[in-house]
Amino acid sequence: MDIRVTLDGRPVGATLNGSPASRDFAELLPLALDLTDFHGIERVADLPRKLDTAGAPEPTAAKTGDLAYYAPWGNLALFYQNGPAASADLLILGHLDVGADQLGRARRITITAAP
Repeated sequence: MDIRVTLDGRPVGATLNGSPASRDFAELLPLALDLTDFHGIERVADLPRKLDTAGAPEPTAAKTGDLAYYAPWGNLALFYQNGPAASADLLILGHLDVGADQLGRARRITITAAP
């Protein structure tokens, strides 16, 4: 599932993985979110509502560039470092094709559906 993403106004390649949670995420688009740092490994932002996590795939650890959803807090996470061990609370939604440096400095993300 293709999406259009900009980080601080710069376009970056991105895709969603087609999971049930990523399809629910796509229903929220378009989004413009302010990002803050979390634990020196990810940039996070609150979503307007929690996503449906039914039918989630087996947990996997987040890797640099992953776009993820942390279910307990209902937030979006962009990993600029590899994440902690796999957790059922963290659902990978897709991936951003951008370097760790740009992700780590990002302050604003805009996401729209690709035509």
